[in-house]
Amino acid sequence: MTTPTGTDVSTSTDVRREPRGLAALLAVGGIVGLAASFTLTYDKLELLRNPDFVPSCDFGSVLSCSNIMKTSEAEVFGFPNSLLGLIGFSIIITLGVLLMAKIDFPEWVWAGLQVGLVFGILAIHWLIIQSLYGIGSLCPWCMVVWAVTIPIFLYVTIRNLRAWSPGNRVVEFLRNWHALILILWFIAIAAAIFFRFYA
Repeated sequence: MTTPTGTDVSTSTDVRREPRGLAALLAVGGIVGLAASFTLTYDKLELLRNPDFVPSCDFGSVLSCSNIMKTSEAEVFGFPNSLLGLIGFSIIITLGVLLMAKIDFPEWVWAGLQVGLVFGILAIHWLIIQSLYGIGSLCPWCMVVWAVTIPIFLYVTIRNLRAWSPGNRVVEFLRNWHALILILWFIAIAAAIFFRFYA
C-alpha cells in the first residue's frame, strides 16, 4: 500500500516498528550486563584490598574469576575492563527504556550504538580466546556479559542494516535466519569451551 506521495506505508511502518522489538532486549540485556559488570568491579576492588579475597564466582580452577582478574588481560586499558561494561550497559539500558517509551532515535544514534557494539563484540571474542587458550580459566560473570552482548549486537546490526540497506539479500538472509545464527554462535562458543576443558 502506498500513500499519494508514493511512500510504501507497510515498509516504512515495519522499519519504524522494528526498533520497538529491540526495546526489551536492550533494557533487560543491559540490566543483566550491568549487574554482571558491577559484580566484577566490586570483586576486583575487594581483591585489590585483600589478596586473599575469594570472588563470588570462584568455583574451582576452571571457573574462576580471580584467575582472570589477576591477569593483564583484565585491565587492557590500565583499568578493570568491567568499568567499560558499567558505562556501555548503562547506555544500552537508557536506549532500551527510551525505545519502550516509543521515542524514535535519529540514525546517528543507531550508528553510534553500532560502533560501540562492534568494539564490544570484538573485545569479548578476544577475551574468550585469551580465557580459553591463554589464561586457561573462565570467569562466570564475564560469560554472562558474553551471553547478553552477542544477541544485542546481532539484533541491533540487523536493524541497522535493514534501515541503511533495505532489500539487500544479505540483510534479508540475516533477518530470516537470525535465530539459527544466534543458536549456532552460542553452540560454537560452548563447543570451544568443551573441547578446551572437558574433552
